Amino acid sequence: MSSSSSPSVTTDAETLKRNRILSSKLYFDIPIFKLPLIYSPDYDISFLGIEKLHPFDSSKWGRICQFLSSEGFLDKNCIVEPLEASKEDLLVVHSESYLKSLQSSPNVSIIIEVPPVALFPNCLVQRKVLYPFRKQVGGTILAAKLAKERGWAINVGGGFHHCSADEGGGFCAYADISLCIHYAFVQLNISRVMIIDLDAHQGNGHEKDFSSDSRVYILDMFNPGIYPRDYEARRFIDQKVEVVSGTTTNEYLKKLDEALEVAGHTFDPELVIYNAGTDILEGDPLGMLKVKWGV
Repeated sequence: MSSSSSPSVTTDAETLKRNRILSSKLYFDIPIFKLPLIYSPDYDISFLGIEKLHPFDSSKWGRICQFLSSEGFLDKNCIVEPLEASKEDLLVVHSESYLKSLQSSPNVSIIIEVPPVALFPNCLVQRKVLYPFRKQVGGTILAAKLAKERGWAINVGGGFHHCSADEGGGFCAYADISLCIHYAFVQLNISRVMIIDLDAHQGNGHEKDFSSDSRVYILDMFNPGIYPRDYEARRFIDQKVEVVSGTTTNEYLKKLDEALEVAGHTFDPELVIYNAGTDILEGDPLGMLKVKWGV
């Protein structure tokens, strides 16, 4: 009687990730009359007034579109509404254990820095906090497709640059920038991406996620004296530009011009992801910079 061993089963993580991306519904065709501007009313977070306990403005996205519409710059019918990122979409970057951790309201409360959220049932936290975040993730991912087709695209929300594959923080629960790039690698056949991160805070999430990936060039201009002070992640920045508290408009723009010139001569991207931060403006309670609007 002969014996035979059971065949070994191996899981190819890269193949699994690729299959998830290819089967995703987040990329879809956009009618030509629609602008490459992505927004959904679901972006805005209103949570029994609890959102006011954090200085981050969680309803700014809707006010931006309302302003553009009321001033005649934007027809609401021309806005693209994204789909919500599903669990399978999020698993392209995030681990099962991290996504499972978001089923704990105390864990979410730490990430968004609003302690009372820990007391709410997680089903409510999912609907009022994490669902808006997942819609914004869908918008960021879709923006890359639109940018390739139209030359540019804007996701009014997103930019959760403090979240990495296994860790959230700083009001960032999902790594939408990292997800956007991985989708672009597979679906758009893009091989070189530049991140220009001008939020006043260091983008430590995407820096960790692409710490050893030469396909991604990171230019991060940030205030080193404020959150997150992630010194390990700073080692992974290709071009680090530090602007200390109190930096004024002219000084800021001079450093930015110099940095962009260096980046342009150093790296030739096929896709540029610009993470815009209004927290660089004078009076912002978080950024501590003194850049004036419209100068």
